[in-house]
Amino acid sequence: MKDNISKTALPKAALDDIPTAKPNAASITGLVKQRGKITGYRLSDDRIVSKEEGVSLARAGEIKGVGIAHRNDTEYLKSIPDESENNNLSSLPTVRTGEFS
Repeated sequence: MKDNISKTALPKAALDDIPTAKPNAASITGLVKQRGKITGYRLSDDRIVSKEEGVSLARAGEIKGVGIAHRNDTEYLKSIPDESENNNLSSLPTVRTGEFS
């Protein structure tokens, strides 16, 4: 039991925020990439949103299963650590490559 707690506690501490998702919140089902970098997300309701919009939606409780982290001045979404790797964002398919207009 102690091992299970330590496996998720440290990664969760690396998140800036873990918003509480609303009951009808969407989940992320795919990644939009440009030159190998994530630029957006496909949601379970088939919306494609930019990385910035995804962070705003998650903060508002509209996306479940994610926390908010940052690198330098850029915020992004990360899966909330648990015992499964199948639900990590890095395991999701790339659904579109390109820029947002």
